[in-house]
Amino acid sequence: MHNIIDTAAEAGSFKTLATALTAAGLVDTLNGNGPFTVFAPTDDAFKKLPAGKLESLLADVPQLKSILTYHVVAGKVMAADVMGLNGKSAKTVNGSDVKISTDGGVKLNGTSNVVKTDIECTNGVIHVIDSVIIPA
Repeated sequence: MHNIIDTAAEAGSFKTLATALTAAGLVDTLNGNGPFTVFAPTDDAFKKLPAGKLESLLADVPQLKSILTYHVVAGKVMAADVMGLNGKSAKTVNGSDVKISTDGGVKLNGTSNVVKTDIECTNGVIHVIDSVIIPA
């Protein structure tokens, strides 16, 4: 079993996320002890952003860091625990809440679907999502 960063790198579908984490200086944080729960957008999720949005984020480190930390919750929250949070919110590492609904699958903020759950890592867990979530 690897840590969050190595697990994501090994999966091969998180190249954009890895680039963004590096640009934001968050690799060392997610290599840390944690535990962390990461809602990890795939490369395809990043492609759903409006044209030019990813490039502008990579050039704006504070905004990029804010968005990336919005995908992380402190602690190790497994899918079974998330299923009990319908209609509730979770506090993210960036300080904002993400809304959780579990009607017909897990959705974050009503827009992003959790498509794969419980990828266990030495310092937490990854849940794969199909859209990048943006804090309000």
